[in-house]
This record gives sequence, structure tokens and C-alpha cells, in this order.
Amino acid sequence: MTYCTGILVEQGLVMLGDTRTNAGLDNVSTFRKLHVYRGAGDRVLLLASAGNLSVSQSVVSLLAEGMENPDTGEVERLDSAASLFKAAQLVGRAVRSVRTIDGPGLEAANVTFDVSFLFGGQIRGGPMRLFMIYAAGNFIECGQDAPFLQIGEHKYGKPILDRAVKFSTDLYDALKIGLISMDSTMRSNLAVGLPIDIAVLRRDALEPEVVHRIEAGEPYFHDLRERWSAALRAAHMAIPRPPYEPRKS
Repeated sequence: MTYCTGILVEQGLVMLGDTRTNAGLDNVSTFRKLHVYRGAGDRVLLLASAGNLSVSQSVVSLLAEGMENPDTGEVERLDSAASLFKAAQLVGRAVRSVRTIDGPGLEAANVTFDVSFLFGGQIRGGPMRLFMIYAAGNFIECGQDAPFLQIGEHKYGKPILDRAVKFSTDLYDALKIGLISMDSTMRSNLAVGLPIDIAVLRRDALEPEVVHRIEAGEPYFHDLRERWSAALRAAHMAIPRPPYEPRKS
């Protein structure tokens, strides 16, 4: 299992993804699930994946090779898409293409075609956008009212995002909240774990401001985890007890 989240705020975009992949407790591996695509100064794109690793890797490889447009015969790639929407459509086409090729074999082996992606960034002349792409190749877009999307094991890390993230949130506060969301998920699900890949894009910069891998033992993330745990304990102690305890006679 995995967990990835993307947070789109007024100042830019933050995306995080863990790297743990497991096929049982005795078969745990590390694979990059957050990919950064840099154009020739005219675009920066982020793609994070969750689900069946073989499927997601096939989609990423197909996007790297390019896909022929059935109408024009031209090979289309992420570095040539005219807009973020067109690029998201290309990712969806790649998902459907892999499903056509591998779906029957997976179904015969009783394996679910399970994959999802977060895809976002900016192309020169267009807005910064964030999409979630489903296993059918269709997608939805993140909006200002709920400025984040999640894939994978999302339920444990959602409450802090619901409560703390707004479109006006500072870009690096959004990164901090995303890391708290990741910590909450890691504490409740052993299938999600370090290292964590992070990327920060500032709106209109067209270059990643941060691309970093948080390894086990990194001081800041360790401190964040300890401080968040202490803050939760202090918060619940500060709230009055429920008034339902029977009175002693």
C-alpha cells in the first residue's frame, strides 16, 4: 500500500509520497512513486502513483515513450502537451492503454487493475492545477474549497488536511501539514513508511523549488513527529472531561 497527497494553495503546489511497497510482511521494498517532469523552462509537472506497482510503472514508462495520437498520428508526451488538462488526458489515455494490454491477464489471475495517480503542475501561460486520475483513466480536479487530493491509504491522514488546509495556507505550512498527514498514516498503517519523497512548486516559477527525499532518522521529520504527538496529548488534556460520569453519593 502507499499514501500520496497533493496540496494546491494560492502560492503553489506541494506533493508527498511514501516509497514503501509490500507483498507481505517478509517482502517489503522501496520504490519511488513521486516523479518530477521538467520541461525546457516552460513547464514543471508532478506525478504520484498508488496501487498495483506493475501497472503504475507501465503507465510511467508509456508516458516516457510517448503515445500516438489516433487522429494526427503524432507522438504525444508530457513535455509537448499544450495545457495541463491535455496532459491529464494523456495520463488517462496511458492508464486505459495499459488496462487494454494487461487487464485481461490480471483478471485471469484474479488480480485487480488497481491504480490511481495525482498529477499536477504548471505549463507556461496556463494556471497551476492538480488532478486525481482513476483506474478508468477519468479524472477530477482539485478546487479552492477543498485544496487537496489523496490517493492510496488516505483515511488516516485526511482529518488534519480537512481541519488545517485552506487555499490561503502558506506554501511551507502546507508542506508541514502534509508531513503531519503522512505521519498520521504511518502510525496507523505499517504498509506506509519512509523514505518520503516531497516536491514543492511555487506558482509561475516553472521550476521545482524543492525536490527532497526524507530518509529514516532525518532530524526535522523526527522532531515533527514528536512535537505533533505531544501537541495532541496536550490538546486532549486541555479539553474538559465529558459531564457524564456518575456522581459519587
